Amino acid sequence: MTRTGLLFCFIVLLVAFSASNAQNVVVPDGLVVDSTLTSRITAMVHDLGLDRDYDVGEDGIEQISLAVVDLRASPPRLGGYHWENFIYPASVYKMYVGAEVLHQISEGEYSLMTPFVVHSPNDVDRSRELEWDPRPLLKDGDTVTVGYLLDLMITRSDNSAANCLIDLARRERINTLMRRYHWEGSEVTRKFLKRKYEDSAYAAVRGTETCALHAAEFMTRIRQRTLVNPWVSMQLESYLGRQLDTTKLSTGLPPGAMFYHKTGWFAYWTNDVGIVDDGTVRYVISCFLPIPEDQARPKMQELSRRIYDMMNGR
Repeated sequence: MTRTGLLFCFIVLLVAFSASNAQNVVVPDGLVVDSTLTSRITAMVHDLGLDRDYDVGEDGIEQISLAVVDLRASPPRLGGYHWENFIYPASVYKMYVGAEVLHQISEGEYSLMTPFVVHSPNDVDRSRELEWDPRPLLKDGDTVTVGYLLDLMITRSDNSAANCLIDLARRERINTLMRRYHWEGSEVTRKFLKRKYEDSAYAAVRGTETCALHAAEFMTRIRQRTLVNPWVSMQLESYLGRQLDTTKLSTGLPPGAMFYHKTGWFAYWTNDVGIVDDGTVRYVISCFLPIPEDQARPKMQELSRRIYDMMNGR
C-alpha cells in the first residue's frame, strides 16, 4: 500500500475511533472530583442562565462545557458542569498544536530558530485577529522562524501561523500526543481553512472538537510540568502568558492575577482556557460557551469573577 493509502486508512480509523469514544470521557487518576465544588459551579451556571440548550445553526443543539481544577489541593480537585461535553473549540486547539511542535523541538528535530517558508493556501488571514498588533500578516513566500510562528499562533491566535505549524508538526503526530494522555475525541482534524483547500486525506474528516475536561487536564499538566516534559510545559506556559486577547475570562480577574490562557471565538462559539495564579490562588478554568462573542463576554466576565471569589475563599 502506498503512503497516501496508509494515511487515508489512518484518517478513517481516527474518525471512527474518535466518534465511538467521544462521550467516554474518564476523569484521570491525577484529579479528584469534588462534589462541593461541582455543586457551587452548577449553581453559578444556573444563576447566569447558562444551563440550557443553545441553537448553533446547522450544527444543531449544543450545551456549555466547563471545568475548574483547584491546583492548591493535593491531588488537584475537579469541579464543573458538563465537562465531558464535546464542543467546537475554535482557536483553543492551537495550544494542542503548540504542544507537539515544542515536543519535536525538545527531541532535537528542529529549533525555535529554524526558518520556515510560508506557502499558500496556508496564508488565510486577511486581517489581524487583533488589529492593534503591529506584526504583519503572513503571506506566501515569507520566511520566518518556528518560534515566530508559535508566538503568532498563541498570542495573536493567527490562523496562517497555525496552518503552517500543523503542516510542520503533522496531524498524525499531534494526535499521537493527544492519545498518549487519553484525550480521545479531542484530536486535531482540521486546519484553519476551507475544506476545498484541505489536504486530500483530511478534506472529509469531522471538525475538531474538545471538551472542558481534556483542556483542563492539559493546563493542569502544564502547571505540573508533566505535559511531555518540563521544558515543553514551561515554554508553552510562557507563550500562553503573553496572550493578547484579554476580553473574555480575563475581565473577571483582579489586576494582580496572572492568566496563562488560550482563547477562541468563531460564529456561535466563545471559549477561554487557562491557569489563574495570583501568588495565593491557583486554579485552572476551562470554559466553552456555544454563544456568539458579543453575548458571551458579559457572561464570561461574571462567571470568571464568581469563580475567582469562590476559589479565593476555599
